[in-house]
Amino acid sequence: MSIYEHFRPEETVFVDKVLEWKHAAEEYHQVKLTDFLDPREQQIVSMIVGHQGDAAFQLYGAAPSAERKRALIYPNYLMPNAEEFQIEILEIDYPSKFYTLEHRQILGAFMSLGLKREKCGDIWPQNDRAQIVVAKEVVSYIEMNLQSIGKTKVSLSPVSIDHALHIQDQWDEKSGTVSSLRLDVLLAEMFHLSRQKIQPFIKNGLVKVNWKVVEQSAYECFPGDVFSIRGHGRSKLLTVEGKTKRDKWRILYGILK
Repeated sequence: MSIYEHFRPEETVFVDKVLEWKHAAEEYHQVKLTDFLDPREQQIVSMIVGHQGDAAFQLYGAAPSAERKRALIYPNYLMPNAEEFQIEILEIDYPSKFYTLEHRQILGAFMSLGLKREKCGDIWPQNDRAQIVVAKEVVSYIEMNLQSIGKTKVSLSPVSIDHALHIQDQWDEKSGTVSSLRLDVLLAEMFHLSRQKIQPFIKNGLVKVNWKVVEQSAYECFPGDVFSIRGHGRSKLLTVEGKTKRDKWRILYGILK
């Protein structure tokens, strides 16, 4: 059985990278520090590198509840520490009495600097504070160039892990029935929209499955998949609990609060 049978076709390129990193650790005693990985990519690293053999891995994102994390893949005789993940938490100082910063605004400002999304970890806006987790190698560049977010003037200052905001996702669990596990059918159920309204979102690249844009309405989904529609939030297919007497799938899903 080929290892690729465990993954979707669009994941092949990343699977190949992880196989190379594992081989380098096992055969050449090399250490690989990745950029920030989304949860699906973290799962692929875990599946391929595993906890047996001559290579090992750790994931770290500045907080236990972090969604995006860097991976360190290394020979299993090493004992890496948190500093080796090269992660920095930056506090965003801004006039919070007059402005509110949202996740999308902060991410948009980061991307406008010409940096790759993979250099940015979690973004934590909370009440009148906001923090952004970044790769240490781009901190100086960000501090020099990120001077405003939208119309708001900002300044940045590093903070220790002890002062991280630690925002954790909370899912509101719901159940329902669907005629199939197609992407458009699932999203219609989860977001209480018709399939006719869902399909343009998909075709226009506004829908992500496991943090990757998917533009096929008939895309087949599986338990554990995470979905987002721009402007409508995020959902997750928790379990598929079998079929009803009317031959529909009974599902349990979560909506991000």
